[in-house]
Amino acid sequence: MIPRVHKRGTRTLGLLYYLYGPGTHEEHVDPHLVAAWDPLAPDPGRDPQATYADLQRLLDQPVDALAKSRRPAKHVWHLSVRVAPEDPVLSDEQWGEIARRMVAATGVAPDGDDAACRWAAVRHADDHIHIIATLVREDGRRPRLNNDAGRAQAEARLIEAEYGLKQLNAGDGTAAQRPTSAERHKAERQQRERTPREELREAVRRSVAGASSEEEFFDRLAAAGLLIRRRIAPSGDLLGYTVALPDDRNKDGEPVFYSGSKLAPDLSLPRIRERWSADVKQDREHEEPPCRDPRTVASAPASARRRAATAAWQAVLIIDHGDDAAVAAQIAAAGEVLDALAKTSAAHTRKQLREAAFAFERASRSHIRAERGHDRALRQAARDLAYSGPALGRGEDGATTAMLIDMAFFLVIAAAHWHGKKEHAQQAAAAHQAAEHLRAAYRAAAGTPMAVLHQRGRHLAQPLQRRHAATVRTALPYLAEQVLAEPGWYALAATLADAEAAGHDPTTLLTEAATRRELNTAESVSDVLVWRLRRMADLPADASATPLTDQNTSAHSAPRAAHTAGARADQRRGRR
Repeated sequence: MIPRVHKRGTRTLGLLYYLYGPGTHEEHVDPHLVAAWDPLAPDPGRDPQATYADLQRLLDQPVDALAKSRRPAKHVWHLSVRVAPEDPVLSDEQWGEIARRMVAATGVAPDGDDAACRWAAVRHADDHIHIIATLVREDGRRPRLNNDAGRAQAEARLIEAEYGLKQLNAGDGTAAQRPTSAERHKAERQQRERTPREELREAVRRSVAGASSEEEFFDRLAAAGLLIRRRIAPSGDLLGYTVALPDDRNKDGEPVFYSGSKLAPDLSLPRIRERWSADVKQDREHEEPPCRDPRTVASAPASARRRAATAAWQAVLIIDHGDDAAVAAQIAAAGEVLDALAKTSAAHTRKQLREAAFAFERASRSHIRAERGHDRALRQAARDLAYSGPALGRGEDGATTAMLIDMAFFLVIAAAHWHGKKEHAQQAAAAHQAAEHLRAAYRAAAGTPMAVLHQRGRHLAQPLQRRHAATVRTALPYLAEQVLAEPGWYALAATLADAEAAGHDPTTLLTEAATRRELNTAESVSDVLVWRLRRMADLPADASATPLTDQNTSAHSAPRAAHTAGARADQRRGRR
């Protein structure tokens, strides 16, 4: 159940015309009262003798009784209450009781208060009601409506449980503002997938992902095709900005602008500045050179994805063991990586990645303030992705995309677990939703590269397959039989063979890959281990470009390969 307090108004009659009218799309059916401050209040929807003006005069009586100088400038209070599409249809009596509970909880008409405000609840659809109230009490005083929206939400959670309705997670005031019903109807008329507010929020998020200065941020906004207005102080300082879509116009034909803070709390200019100011401060403290500019340094999409996977791995470890401020920074920056990945990935993964980034946006904010600077590696990864350009859906680009999505999944799951421990219900739910979209994107991205590895593994000599199966049993005694039974086992066997050929000790490498982070949330443990091993051993993600070695094709060469790999490992340990 979603209660929503709308902006206060000045015309009671105007709102009544809307509530009892046909609606913007003729969607209002049988408008009528389900409850009111007075059981005998006139109902223009059911009583042919009653008029809108009759109901308006009664609602406004306490307001009109005051001297004009004492009347509130905006005296019309409006609350809509909507149930989920899958909820049962409630009766008028049930909706009437819900309306009475809402006006009591918000302070409009507390239980037992005979001098409370006048109000009326109108139903014109199966799934919601509207409550109109006038904000002068019968005794001439104003009602106490502090945090009326929060109190309506709290009451809605109680009603959901009592009526058996879909139970929503409690909010904490850090969510982005929802599109209004007018914005949603306008988007439907224009056949937009999302409202302009949501499109702008996504475009601004993508523009700020990895940005390091105001100039770069505004250049990206312009490159995205947005209209931009900057708010300048008399001193010449930049105070803020607003953006609009070129084709989103009001009734006068003018662009509809939104400020950053109206798109999301962390998209105001001061909050955005915190991201890059922390990087500059850290550069000075550690006497490090400023971040490289990917616009002037060649960086292939595959290389950027591999570096981003490493940064995501490090961020997971911080989320598992870091302090709250550092963890909040990592989670916020994870959203930037998802935005940059969605923007630069191939078409067959783009939709699911976009949905993942859209969902995770809610998980990127909480009341725990991010301590910027801790997120530098992830922000640099987002920057690299943005400037490396679009990735192909094949070859090393496609395979490293699968590698990064796999790592991003664990990053998002780690964020969900952290939010869950902190009882951030909405954020945890959003992170889990993002994870499901990442699962779908992974399946699309990993099909080809994993098929190549699967074939390589199947063509390994039987003695070599048995030796790497023994490696799995040694390194993963509790997971070995599950891994060996998975379809991805052959891809893992090929990866172990490639790692050994590159001079690594497969048992040591596999043990490290498995123990540094849990594997319980993985659909395929073998898939996860493949990407971890290929990243850790710096193996090509696209194995189709790797020639088959003697180790891969000959059983007689296995002892020699093992001896050579061991010798190389000894040499590396000696160098370290």
